[in-house]
Amino acid sequence: MSIFVVLLGPPGAGKGTQAARLAQGLDVPHISSGDLFREHLQSESDLGREARRFINQGELVPDDVTIGMLRERLSRSDCGSGAILDGFPRTLSQAQALDEILEGLGANLKAVLYLHVSEGELIGRLTGRWMCSQGHIYNLRFNPPQEEGICDLDGTPLYQRDDDQEQTVRQRIQVYHKQTMPLVEYYTQRDLLVEIDGDQPIDAITTALMSAVNESADR
Repeated sequence: MSIFVVLLGPPGAGKGTQAARLAQGLDVPHISSGDLFREHLQSESDLGREARRFINQGELVPDDVTIGMLRERLSRSDCGSGAILDGFPRTLSQAQALDEILEGLGANLKAVLYLHVSEGELIGRLTGRWMCSQGHIYNLRFNPPQEEGICDLDGTPLYQRDDDQEQTVRQRIQVYHKQTMPLVEYYTQRDLLVEIDGDQPIDAITTALMSAVNESADR
């Protein structure tokens, strides 16, 4: 039996961390939309070149390109037992395309896990994120550097990205909720959505997610 799971959650909800933990626990791939794009752009695949054409023009990459990347990824042998999808779908058309892709593989979604995190907690997490020029990331709340403003690993100054500043963070959260609400309704109507309290400690969230997956797999 294959286990395909979608992980939804706003910026700062910890989707990447939890998706990686779920994938390891279930022994299936963790597939993020960001990784898919990087892979195709770096390999100069047909889909990557198509995506780059829109990116270079400052335009959004069309759904059909993103869907094509996912279709190709899910067709690989390592997805025979399922996958954890992180960052896909983002739109109703992508959700419907995912249904069609899985149907073609003789599979279906087992669960859509929605990490619900309070806005105050999200803002605290995201505005606390700082990084160095080499990409080493710190969070002033969870893993601060030993010396304020300096990277532990290479001694370079830390800086905060523009999209991690509070005004921008609030806007990102609002945009996410507006975009995601149709997906929440879509999966709720199909009895696939499971809401998880994302304000809990990391290990408690992982336990709740694994429990939800196991329960859905038994249905």
